[in-house]
Amino acid sequence: MKKSIFTIVLIAFMAHCVTAQDDVDDRAKVAFGVKVGANYSNVYDSEGEDFRADPKLGLATGFFLSIPIGKYMGIQPEVLFSQKGFRATGRILGGNYDLTRTSNYLDVPLLFALKPAPFLTLLVGPQFSYLLSQKDVFKNATTTIAQEQEFVNDNIRKNVLCVTGGVDININHVVLSARVGWDIQKNAGDGSATTPRYKNAWYQATVGYRLY
Repeated sequence: MKKSIFTIVLIAFMAHCVTAQDDVDDRAKVAFGVKVGANYSNVYDSEGEDFRADPKLGLATGFFLSIPIGKYMGIQPEVLFSQKGFRATGRILGGNYDLTRTSNYLDVPLLFALKPAPFLTLLVGPQFSYLLSQKDVFKNATTTIAQEQEFVNDNIRKNVLCVTGGVDININHVVLSARVGWDIQKNAGDGSATTPRYKNAWYQATVGYRLY
């Protein structure tokens, strides 16, 4: 996924060089757009004994609003439906298990934008994530359990503060975006949630279209 993001940026830069004569400098204009792509997510700082996590893919889609502060700076809030999670193996009650967790979030990043060139926007800022639902698929030697949850358990933190940043490549109305992000807070609301306790970390690649 990391190689894919760098490939997207390289291809976009080459495409910009080819089409540069047709570009219009819109850095001082307000823009609204839609985007769709994927997250490549995992967890870190897990506290579960014998817990090992592997990354998984998930959907990322939503809207963004570009608000200029002069020509070279701006603010870019976004609202995204974002799937995160992980695949994991471990031991419980003396037996091995496999767990696949998909967590559906409403992500609201508020990004500071630096625009050194018409085709390039650098972004960084805080993100608020709200856990909408979660699906666990748990497998061991004797059983498989799939469970969909709308959390009411106070031990699970539904509101999570995160940090995210990345780059947008602007080719006329098309926006190719690459992001990296991570949770600041653990998923355990009061420290007593069941294993695994963790923070999300993810790479994100999307394709967007700017509407004026």
